[in-house]
This record gives sequence, structure tokens and C-alpha cells, in this order.
Amino acid sequence: MSGCSPTTSTGVAKIVRTLVLTIDRDNDLGVKSGIRGPVVGRKSCLTAALRLGIADPEESDTNAILGALHHHDRLAEGASASDEVQIAILTGDVRVGPRSDRAIASQLDEVIQDFQPDAAVLVTDGADDEASLPIVTSRVRVDTVEKVIVRQSKGIEGTYYYIVKAIEDPRFRSRLLVPLAVFLIIIGLGLILPNGIALIGSLPLLIGLWVLGKGLGLEAQMERVAMEMRDSATGGLFSSLLWGMSIVSLFLAVATIWAGWDDPVPEQSSRFEHLLGLFDEVLQWVVGGALSFLLALGVLRWKEGSFTGRSVLLIGLAVVIYTFLAATIDVVLAISSGEQYSPTFDQLGNDWGLPILSMVMYYLLRTIVQSFVEDDEMAQGNRFWGV
Repeated sequence: MSGCSPTTSTGVAKIVRTLVLTIDRDNDLGVKSGIRGPVVGRKSCLTAALRLGIADPEESDTNAILGALHHHDRLAEGASASDEVQIAILTGDVRVGPRSDRAIASQLDEVIQDFQPDAAVLVTDGADDEASLPIVTSRVRVDTVEKVIVRQSKGIEGTYYYIVKAIEDPRFRSRLLVPLAVFLIIIGLGLILPNGIALIGSLPLLIGLWVLGKGLGLEAQMERVAMEMRDSATGGLFSSLLWGMSIVSLFLAVATIWAGWDDPVPEQSSRFEHLLGLFDEVLQWVVGGALSFLLALGVLRWKEGSFTGRSVLLIGLAVVIYTFLAATIDVVLAISSGEQYSPTFDQLGNDWGLPILSMVMYYLLRTIVQSFVEDDEMAQGNRFWGV
């Protein structure tokens, strides 16, 4: 800020309000020092920095708060008498993600409502807190983003110290150790198990799928599904059991493929028939896991009061697809085994009667669900909101 404030057309100096912000996205301030955000004012922020530094002298957020205080004092010294400078600390949540971002956005709205800033200066200690920059820029103009980096020794001991601290930090532990552990487990199983070269060959496939998910932005969707699974698991025993059944079904599907892939092919059947039968066995576990997953989502929506029947329709559609696939596999196995297959009325009824019946039932189910949804929309549309 310069020493002169801008003036209006009438010659009166315009008051410029500058807000100095620092963001603790993972709420170290609340966890380690018991201070809840937002923390507003120089004295309160200085007290928060002292309490956090005493609780954990190695916490980098302490340096970010001190850096914000430094910028606050510097701006206050260079400001004119009519200008105002304020400092605030915003805290998120331990579960970094949408939950912490919502907390930061709510606290920022509270600070903006009280102070009405014209511009903001964001002071952070790294990329994790800078991830909240879009939240700030959507509400106030950000003139400067300052990053506080503490100068440390550059020796081997310092490097070892940072690696150990990164492993101990829960934020970086999952990012560093989990991929390394999966890599070592796959390599170990590939060397121990017979015909384990396929496991080692799957490493580029897994890395490619991970890169593809990053490129398509699937990480946020998977995080949302994981949060719903976690909320559902804490919401009731029934939904927790359904999540467990779906996971067990998927593991059993993978185990079925692993156990039956290298089984010897019977003399009276071909390799194609063997693989088709294996697919039929795996399909049952996959459908069971999908049904459990959809039921758990339905229970979660029902508990939240946002149940629309979509999960019921997905369950019905999964049943229809399974019946058609199962009937197709039975017909293909009968033809490939050399049996005489004649498409008579009785034969078609025996083979395709259940899929057709499931399709009719799905149509009736869809009609019923749509009628309930339309009734709810009409009830909400006819509601009177007058005085």
C-alpha cells in the first residue's frame, strides 16, 4: 500500500480496507492449540501463533501466521490515516477436502461481512493451503499471494529429518507410503507366486489408470463416493453391512478370476467355454456387489431425506442386465457344446422368459417411481409461500 489513498471525484480520500489472510486448511490450530477460526485482529492472531508454536514448535503454520503479522504491520505502517488493515486466520478441518473448504468459505464470509475489505493479501506456507485460493478470489480481490518458506540446513541430516517428518505427518504419510507399499507388495507377490509375472506386468496398468483418473478429474468423484461411504458407515449398522458385502463380493470376484484362469480345460470343452463359464461365475459376484452398493446408497439417501428412487431404478436395471447376460451365456454354452438348439416357442420361453419378465417388471417399477417423484414435485409446486 502506498502512503496516499485514492480520492473520489469530490476530493475526499477514499477509505481502502485491506485484509491479510492466512489459511490453516487442515485445522492444526484447532487440533493442537484449541483455537477455533476465524481468528480476527492482530492481538488474537499473535496469541494464536504463540499458542500453536508452544504446542508444536515444528509446525509450519506458525511461520505462516507470523508472516501474515509481518505483512499486516508493514501495510499498516505504509497506510494513510483513512485506510484500514485487518488480519484474520481461517481454519478448515482435519479431513482435508470439501469439508474443510466449506468451513473456510463460511469463515471467510463472516470476516468479509464484518470488515468489508476492498483487497486481500494471502500468506501461506505451501501448496496445501494455496488450494483454497479460488475460495478467496471468488469473494474478494487478491492483490498478493506470499509464501513463507523457513530457511533450514541443506545437509544430509536435514534431508533425512524432512523425510522422517513427512512420514510422520498424516497428510503426507498416505501419499508417500501407500503407493510405495502397493508397489512393493505387487513386486513381492509377482516374485513369490507361480506365474506371478502378470502381477508385475500390472504395475504399468495401475499407474496408467491412476494417471487417467487424474487427467479426467475422477479423483474428486471418488473422494465424494468415499465420503458418502464413510458417512453411511457411521450412520447405521445396516448400511455398514451393505458396504462390507459389496467390498467382499468384489474381492471374491477377483479371487474367482485368479483361481480359475489357469485351471486346466476339461477335455470335452474348449478354452472359450471354460472362459465363458468363468465369466458367468464372476458375474454373480459382481452383480451381488453392485446390488449391495446401490442398496447402501439408497439407505444413505433415505437417511439424509433426499431419496428420489434412483437407486431403486439402478437396482432394477442391474437385475435386467444380469438376467439377459446369464441367458446369453447359457445359450452360447449350449450351442458351443454341440447340442441341437432349435429356436422353438418353448425353447425361447425357457431361455428368455425370465429376462423378458424382469424387463417388464423394471418398466412397472420405473413407472411407479416416476409417479411418486411427479407427485412430490407437484406438492412442492403448489405450496403457498405468501404472507
